[in-house]
Amino acid sequence: MSEETNNSQRNLRKFKVGEVVSNKMDKTVVVRVTRRYSHPHFRKVVKSDKNYYAHDPENSLNIGDIVRIVETRPLSKLKRWRVEKVVRASMEPGVKSS
Repeated sequence: MSEETNNSQRNLRKFKVGEVVSNKMDKTVVVRVTRRYSHPHFRKVVKSDKNYYAHDPENSLNIGDIVRIVETRPLSKLKRWRVEKVVRASMEPGVKSS
């Protein structure tokens, strides 16, 4: 029974969808997640961006890829997310930075 509860908790991990903005680090990408929300006082729709460091074990992502990241255990000082899948690949192949 504890295995079932453990699996259900594992499936409830938070996820975010964003764009890869940097892939210069080894096995790490920076993903920019944009969220839109209504300002509490002025009621105007506001966009805000936040960068997340995500684990990419194969170093296969390019700048401009749209990816889905899920939360995970802390992997380093800044990495708490890992890339789950590529939602849409970038239009320009070979943008890999060194």
